Amino acid sequence: MTKDSVSAPSSATSDSDASSPHEGGGNGLLWVLVAVAVLFAFLRPRAPMDWLRLVDWQTVGALAGLLAITQGVERSGMLQAAAQRLLARTHDQRSLAMLLTASAAFLSALVTNDVSLFLLVPLTRVLATQAHLPLARLVVLQALAVNAGSALTPIGNPQNLYLWHRSGEGFVAFMGMMGPTVAVMLFWLFVAVWLLVPRTPIELKPEAKAAPVQPRMLALSGVLFVGFVVALDRHWLLAGLGVVFGVFLVAYPRVLRGIDWALLAIIALMFVDLRQLAELPAVVALLGHWPITEGWRAYLAAIVTSQFISNVPAAILLDGHVRDLPALAAGVSVGGFGCVLGSLANLIALRLAKLPNGLREFHRISIPFLLVCAASALLLRLG
Repeated sequence: MTKDSVSAPSSATSDSDASSPHEGGGNGLLWVLVAVAVLFAFLRPRAPMDWLRLVDWQTVGALAGLLAITQGVERSGMLQAAAQRLLARTHDQRSLAMLLTASAAFLSALVTNDVSLFLLVPLTRVLATQAHLPLARLVVLQALAVNAGSALTPIGNPQNLYLWHRSGEGFVAFMGMMGPTVAVMLFWLFVAVWLLVPRTPIELKPEAKAAPVQPRMLALSGVLFVGFVVALDRHWLLAGLGVVFGVFLVAYPRVLRGIDWALLAIIALMFVDLRQLAELPAVVALLGHWPITEGWRAYLAAIVTSQFISNVPAAILLDGHVRDLPALAAGVSVGGFGCVLGSLANLIALRLAKLPNGLREFHRISIPFLLVCAASALLLRLG
């Protein structure tokens, strides 16, 4: 069954099917991180409690709660119903991609980049089960979108929140500082959507038996989501996690079985490995000798550092060496593109989408996008 009775080209459908939960972010990455942690354990031994202190448990705990709630929403059947309505109102793949990408960018500025992905990527995956869509491209574009959109506001992502408090700027003043860089990123984002997603009529897949919507599970998930966000804002992480997991354990235990525990292990190991990498004397000495205190050197240093240790640790690490805060903020924002390690949002998007060959597709798009955005934002700053 097709919309407008036109079939989508095979190239647009080759990456549309979801795979197992353990693809996309790749359990290969998990084992690489384990190997690096073991190597550090031999080269730089430390007490077990010191290892635990390397992990940002606030971030890991927040992701665990959001993963559980997302599973509840998915299993309620609401996403399937919403996807059917969206496909009935959208006529071609490019229009759908524009809508999803714009929504991701907008939401990330308001409710943070990670939360935006938890809302939109599962919906996108369900859309791809109902129609032939370039799922990998859509999800990668959403990952780029949340990195770009979240850079606008002080509350959009963790590095902005950190740099905002360090800057002493007002909320609106900080947005004014980030505005030009974000405008460049969003311009190239929508150029990428235009180039990567054809204006092809959407071809629906044969109708499968629709899962019935479970209003009670949906309502419960919604209440837990609001409560958990409030708990995170008040720094009541353990209480919030206890309520979320306890309620699901009693009411819907199958929800907890669907959590991507490997993603949580990947995030925890990233903190363990990347923080130890940043502590290496050679790295500290290199940063101390580089002339990166101001201007384009600070901007490029932030981009390059983000590729290796992610943009949040890069912002914290370079803050002690860089005096040009606008250059640092712009650099770590642009540095979220490129390598998948550039931003935790990249890994979250790929794991939520359960993409086969997700890392390869991500880098095929994200690395050229980084180069174009980095050059354009640099010319804007020099101008």
